[in-house]
Amino acid sequence: MDKIILPVEGYEHYETEYIDDLGFRVHAKRPKPGFVPEPDPAPADPDDWKAEKFALEAASGGRNTLLFDDLGLPSVMVRIPMFLWSDVLEGAPEEPCSAFVAGGKVLDEIYVSKYLNVVRHGRGYSLPGQNPAAMYERDEMKAICAKKGRGWHLMSNAEYMALAWWCRKNGTYPHGNCNSGSDVYFPHEHATRVYMGFFKGHHMDMHMWPSLTGTGPDTWTHDGSPFGVTDLLGNLWDTLAGMRVMNGEINIIPDNDSAMNVDESTDSPCWRAILPDGSLVPPGTPGTYKIDGLTPGLETEDFVNLNCGLVLTTELRHPHYTGSDPDITHRAYTMTPFTEMTHTADAVPNLLIREIGMYPVSHMQRKPQFFLRNYGERMLCRGGSWFDRETGSMFELYMREDRKWIAQDIGFRACWADV
Repeated sequence: MDKIILPVEGYEHYETEYIDDLGFRVHAKRPKPGFVPEPDPAPADPDDWKAEKFALEAASGGRNTLLFDDLGLPSVMVRIPMFLWSDVLEGAPEEPCSAFVAGGKVLDEIYVSKYLNVVRHGRGYSLPGQNPAAMYERDEMKAICAKKGRGWHLMSNAEYMALAWWCRKNGTYPHGNCNSGSDVYFPHEHATRVYMGFFKGHHMDMHMWPSLTGTGPDTWTHDGSPFGVTDLLGNLWDTLAGMRVMNGEINIIPDNDSAMNVDESTDSPCWRAILPDGSLVPPGTPGTYKIDGLTPGLETEDFVNLNCGLVLTTELRHPHYTGSDPDITHRAYTMTPFTEMTHTADAVPNLLIREIGMYPVSHMQRKPQFFLRNYGERMLCRGGSWFDRETGSMFELYMREDRKWIAQDIGFRACWADV
């Protein structure tokens, strides 16, 4: 049962020809309507994995380990020791990178899922050789990670960008599955592919070829070693907590407070906007950073790529959609080279806006794109997927969709921190 057939009319309502014996859609692992899952199994004993944990830690020099959730089941995790902003970013202060600050506490380390996650028992797991989970809403992904117990959470933008800046500084940008199972710039590099059917979209038709987790070469890890984090470029987009664009305004959860599973609902008081002087203020405060188009938007209700360019500003003048339809899910958007983003005189990018990866810097990987709708609430994915080809990059941003969007090329991974 290697193939599934997906509909040809768009993204919104995937169904498959095959349903497995637990009532889940094959590969996507989405429950069919009315399906009642079995209760959780009795917790396993982590001591049963003692030998495997020791072997993994010994082989990797402590860089990889097994961490266990509330069911006593393991995930393969990569240990990332704390480092300073000044270690990885020019002009940054000698302060802990934001990924290592949660609730005001400085963390000695964080643990990142080595692999894009699969879903078992309603929880996310980092396991090798698996078809990574997709077709979950953003808030479902967050809940799937938090359900694992204390310290477990959906990977945050702070954590992802810590790896991105580390890779940039160390010259170890990962390759990946950005070309239907291979790397478009290194076509001899392959992973084990999984055929997911034929997709007929709004602007392209394609066969879908994600790859099994961890089956690419070592160049597909963040540090170029067998012990790094895999698939940060390509395969599936990484869904991230802690950042959004709300009606064009950049909103963040400060530091890595997302690791504490704080409220990130649409109207949560935890969201903060950013002033050019670096102050964090409630969303909607005048003069905060926003992302505007360079040309007027459209009233049409069609799915249109404006190709309009983007500018960092403090006042939104050109929302991409200007019509009156309350359903703003799939109206006009832009796909613009991230490196070509500019700023207005009153919105000179401060250090924070660069740290969170919302304004370009020199020497970014490949040709990252910025997908955006600057109206409504738009959540964050990074890294590209199996059909990004030459644009896939850890600095690529996908902020085109709302929090209920599901797609076959959007996945996630859990992280753990001692919070």
